Amino acid sequence: MKTIIAACSQNLSGSRASIQTALRTLLAVPWPSQRDIGSALQLLAVLQWVLSFLLLGIVSLLLLIYLLFTSLWLIPVLYLAWIIFDWDTPEKGGRRLSCLRRWTVWKHFRDYFPVKLVKTHDLSPSHNYIIGSHPHGILCVGAFCNFITGSTGFEELFPGIRSFLTTLAGNFRLPLFREYLMSGGLFPVTRRAIGYLLSQKGTGNAVAIVIGGAAESLSCRPGVTTLILKNRKGFVRMALRHGAFLVPSFSFGENDLFRQVVFEEGSWMRSIQRRFQKMMGFAPCLFYGRGLTSCRSRGLLPYARPITTVVGEPLAVPKVENPSRELVDRYHELYIRALLKLFNENKTKYGLSESDELHIL
Repeated sequence: MKTIIAACSQNLSGSRASIQTALRTLLAVPWPSQRDIGSALQLLAVLQWVLSFLLLGIVSLLLLIYLLFTSLWLIPVLYLAWIIFDWDTPEKGGRRLSCLRRWTVWKHFRDYFPVKLVKTHDLSPSHNYIIGSHPHGILCVGAFCNFITGSTGFEELFPGIRSFLTTLAGNFRLPLFREYLMSGGLFPVTRRAIGYLLSQKGTGNAVAIVIGGAAESLSCRPGVTTLILKNRKGFVRMALRHGAFLVPSFSFGENDLFRQVVFEEGSWMRSIQRRFQKMMGFAPCLFYGRGLTSCRSRGLLPYARPITTVVGEPLAVPKVENPSRELVDRYHELYIRALLKLFNENKTKYGLSESDELHIL
């Protein structure tokens, strides 16, 4: 009996020693610092945004199709009925939710790069505006962060101005994704949607349009600043019809977020990209960024590069119901001059050299 008790005592002593050793080891492990936690939150904020824009629409569509063949078939049927009933809402003001724009997650998103908004001139709430956003880049990070989220202080810098951002109309045909886009203040880049914002919602509205669009993304690469703008005049015509002032803006650093395999003009791969773009509205780019676990690995997350969006001086535009081609060309040329001036005055401040030029095609 004494032998058994002694053995049990020895085991208990050993267990206590093991527990104490484990506790010491645990306490010796360095806890994550506030900086480490902040970096992790920034990474997660960017990850959810990338996954939302790349996968939310198609995954939602596939899920609803799957549910049609299960006992939950009523859910996709009811949602389809809702989309049919709600079909025109994206082009009639949408359903912008202020609370979504103020999410704390967008502050972590902003700080990852970081993204900064610079004001050069005031915008009067007594006018409406079309803001030309350049360049497109791969995923329009600067335009999204500055004109959709409240993280960079657009409403504080421009009191009385409500910012909106346009995107491909096809995105609003995807289930759930359309609700996500509208809640943030995104609208289809169509005449009807833009015209509604500029004529039916009073004054103080600023509609940001990424003018270069999908075609410009094909030329996106670090160290090259090429804009597709010479034959993009629809935004000028819309501005004239509604008397909306034109405002150039440029996001320095936008093209540095990803690496892209750029195919030369005339190659068969470039022709495939062009044809796909005409059919689907967007261009299939072969790009990569950093991985989730390390900035040295490859993945779909953008590199942490600073983005500075500079909003230029508004160009006063008269209201002309049916503007002539000559008038459109005139204000288009004035807009290009204002954009070049904005670029040249700020390029050395935000990462470019004096010799860097803005190429407009």
